[in-house]
Order: sequence, then C-alpha cells, then structure tokens
Amino acid sequence: MFDLRQLRYFVEVAETLSFTQAAQRLHISQPPLSQQIQALEADLGVRLLDRNRRRVALTEPGRIFLIEAKAILARAESARTVVAEAAAGFTGQLRLAYAVSVSFHRALPETLLRFSHAAPGVSLHLVEMPTGAQYDAILSGQIDVGLLRAPPEGIANARQLNVEVIDEEPLVVALPSGHRLATRDSVTMAELARERFVAPPRSSAATLIDRLNLLAGKAKFRLNIRQEAQQIPSLLPLVAAGMGVALVPASLRAVSLDKVAFVNIDDPEACLLLAVASRVDNTSPVLDSFLRTVREARAKLGLG
Repeated sequence: MFDLRQLRYFVEVAETLSFTQAAQRLHISQPPLSQQIQALEADLGVRLLDRNRRRVALTEPGRIFLIEAKAILARAESARTVVAEAAAGFTGQLRLAYAVSVSFHRALPETLLRFSHAAPGVSLHLVEMPTGAQYDAILSGQIDVGLLRAPPEGIANARQLNVEVIDEEPLVVALPSGHRLATRDSVTMAELARERFVAPPRSSAATLIDRLNLLAGKAKFRLNIRQEAQQIPSLLPLVAAGMGVALVPASLRAVSLDKVAFVNIDDPEACLLLAVASRVDNTSPVLDSFLRTVREARAKLGLG
C-alpha cells in the first residue's frame, strides 16, 4: 500500500513535470525519487507519468490521481493539526459551572473572553450552580471545572480536588438611597444590628448566608431576615423598595439602581472567596489551557 511520502513525491513531480526540480524541492537525489514513483505505479497497477529524456507528462490516470493525492495529503495535514490542537487544549469541550454571585465579578468575563480567543475550537458548556453542588459535580465528573465561593471544607474526598484562589472579594451593604447610612464611606456590622435584611435562602447561597451569620455573630446580633429572594442580584430591587438591607459581593455595584446605595463594611472578614476548582486527576489539555487562562486573567486584573 502506498504511503504519504510516495504521495508527496508524486505531487512534486506532477506539479513540476521534472524529476530534477522535484528532487531539488524534496532535498533528495533523483534515483530514490524515481524508485518511489515506480513503486507507487506498481502498487496502483497504472502508469501515472509518461517520461523520456526530454519530457515528463501526466497520463489520464495520473491526472485523476493527482487530485486524489492532494486531497489525501490535505486531509492528513488537517488531522495532524487537529491532534496538535487537541494536545494543546485548543479543541474539545469544557463543562464549566459558576456560582450565581460570580456572575458580576470581572474575573468571569475576562477569563471567558481570553479563553474564547485562545481556544476558539473548544465547545464551552456553562451552567449556574451553588458552591456545594459544584464540588459534588466535579468529583462525580459531571463538570470539569467550577468557579465557586468557598474552600472544600467538610467535602468528602477533598484531596481529589485542586482549588486555586482567584480573589477575596469584599462584601458591601446595599441600602435604600434614603437610608441614614447611605452616604457613609463605610459602616460596621454593629451599626446594622437593628436593620431588617433581605437575603437568599441558604439552599441557594449557603456560603453567603454562613458569612452573614459569622459577621452578625461577631457583632453580637442575630440577622433579622424579612424577605428572601432566590438569586443574589434579585435582592437589590427589594432593597430599592425599602424592604430591608442586603450584604452582597462588591461586584454587584455594576447593577445600577437609582434607589440603591452601596457602602463598604468595616470588617476584614466581610469578604467572599472566589476560587477555581477541578479534579487533581483530570489531565485534560483543555482544562489545563483553561486554568492557564484563569491565571492570566487574575494577573491582568491584579487579583489574588
């Protein structure tokens, strides 16, 4: 059966119609070139070239085979490229989950934009998922990587996880614009002790609720949650309506509502982790490429 080398040799001869020029282009001597063409013709059982001392010409079978040989060589080169890109993590698929509260963090669009440019051949599947569910999905192989809000404390098989911190994002208090504290640069948690809060249910935002309870406990009060909303961004209209105040990630300042003011919390523990997590034994080149992109985005944004 003929091989790719013989096809390349034949194409060079067919295009130059000269064994001498073809040998020079291929950087080989003329006798081995002639031998390979003869072997190709013998394998096919047809004469591809008419040649004498004065000229070389394609036979009709040779003209048809030239078209096929070029197509085979192009396909082989395409296969080589596809394999190389797959090995480099530039093709394939990636299943990415992210916590709802990450939606407005600048690391998410920066990472996705960079990754789409670096690996346009990768099919990216995105899904919103709470932090705890993300760890379970990563360990079970349901997703490849997650952008989440808490370390894997209390997670079974945590040693199988690779977790890299991207940012420690501050929490801010969202207040009705007419609130007595709305014009302040910062407030303490103790100053919020008598406030009614709006918050997501713990089932959808356990990390945030646990952090709120921690901060309230340090200030020696219990949260008075008047109203719940399933999504963290949905808290802001409730704040605007005067139903309460809310502690939210600082990135939600991007949601501009006329009747909502954002004020810093004067407590170093008023923050939420942002991390990227994956399985230690996931050796996918696509995942490796994505994690590199996360680190590049983190460096550009000055995070971590």
